[in-house]
Amino acid sequence: MSQKKILMLVGDYGEDYETMVPFQILTMVGHHVDAVCPDKKPGDTIKTAVHDFIGDQTYVELPGHRFAINFDFSKVDPASYDALVLPGGRAPEYLRLNPRVVEIARHFVETNKPIAAVCHGPQILVAANGIKGKKVAPYPAVGPECAAAGAAEVIGPNETFSNAITDGNLVSAPAWPAHPEWMKQFLKLLGSKIEA
Repeated sequence: MSQKKILMLVGDYGEDYETMVPFQILTMVGHHVDAVCPDKKPGDTIKTAVHDFIGDQTYVELPGHRFAINFDFSKVDPASYDALVLPGGRAPEYLRLNPRVVEIARHFVETNKPIAAVCHGPQILVAANGIKGKKVAPYPAVGPECAAAGAAEVIGPNETFSNAITDGNLVSAPAWPAHPEWMKQFLKLLGSKIEA
């Protein structure tokens, strides 16, 4: 397997599992992952949040772990990366307001490089005009945004929120229970081969 250089855009109150687990999986199989956040430098951390359902009409947000940034956002050259990962949680709603974040995401859209987006991650792609004409499986609350942005089809979650879909260069999934399927499809796009 050839190592790929992957960019992960993260921010405060990104979903804990959707930040930690993809970073660990991609690193475990031998890829290099730079986790970056606007206004953060290597060694800085972001606060993550655990989203869970405990009987309310929507998810509750519980404190997660601190996640370490390992590359300087201001030094990101998107052309030097092979792929992009967009975790969900609350972070994408404010990250998409940063023009440089949108510019970086647009690079991956326009160059047709692999993109993995989970939960609220597609909000960044909406801002980068990267959903139009695509089948996408976002968190349900993000579905109307994706539809308004011209998605060809918005795929709802299955009963266990464990489904994912690949459309061209985009792999999307509704939430962290989809990690096995979401990461399997993304690794396939990256050309990764894992031997048992």
